[in-house]
Amino acid sequence: MDLGSLISETRNVDTMDLDSLSTLALVTKFNDQDATVAEAVRQTLPEVAKAVDAAAQALQEGGRLIYMGAGTSGRLGILDASECPPTFGVPHGLVVGLIAGGPGALLKAVEGAEDSEELAIADLQALCLTPNDMVVGLAASGRTPYVIGGLRHARLFGCRTAAISCNPDSPIAREAEIAISPVVGPEALTGSTRLKSGTAQKLVLNMLSTGAMVKTGKVYQNLMVDMQATNVKLVDRACRMVCQATGCSSGEAETALKQTAFEVKTAIMMVLSGLGAEQAKAKLAQHNGFLRAALQDKA
Repeated sequence: MDLGSLISETRNVDTMDLDSLSTLALVTKFNDQDATVAEAVRQTLPEVAKAVDAAAQALQEGGRLIYMGAGTSGRLGILDASECPPTFGVPHGLVVGLIAGGPGALLKAVEGAEDSEELAIADLQALCLTPNDMVVGLAASGRTPYVIGGLRHARLFGCRTAAISCNPDSPIAREAEIAISPVVGPEALTGSTRLKSGTAQKLVLNMLSTGAMVKTGKVYQNLMVDMQATNVKLVDRACRMVCQATGCSSGEAETALKQTAFEVKTAIMMVLSGLGAEQAKAKLAQHNGFLRAALQDKA
């Protein structure tokens, strides 16, 4: 597939005058282009839902969610992975981001790294890949060899796989079980796929990781009840979440949180059920951490 033939590489007829516009007109054009991204992502929601279910199943079976990409796509995967532990209380390494060229490529491009399928295989082997893992390949073009090699290896290894690209029927889409391809059209700045393509990938990743965490019991109502309260701001948020979920006073919330080492979910269970901290924790464990199910169990 020739790079110049890709939709993401073609010129945008609506932005041919970027260099002659006033600053306000310039940013207005960018904003107008960005406004089309959410609808492009909406068209892929059935595939996104499949990926969420697959990721949740992988996590429930003891596997990991592994993102692979190069350049902007790789950085977006690492960003999403790095935000899962503080947001959802999961251990580091449960959601993993791999970028072609390794951690150094986060700040500076590593020449040729994205062109190596072998490098992708080596990166997955270094993680001790298992068939329970899910591997998600990210490439705006859909043709990055590093991502192709990683998806192919993961699929042959028995892993669940998904591909996120911004061109239809891309090579990485053909390598994965689930293909998510929001077609956002030509970029405002020709070929700069950190723009609309990057935004589309970020929107999909937001849904994928958050959806998988909802499906594995990390969310109650719309509260991130497994959040780690690691600073003053988050301790305050933890207290507010207990109040919001139970209707209790801030004093009651603080008391429950202190008894649970600031585990929001356990504190909510205590307040709503009347159980002590250890009993609340045991009840949650019986229901694999799903707070709603634990609260509905009157036994």
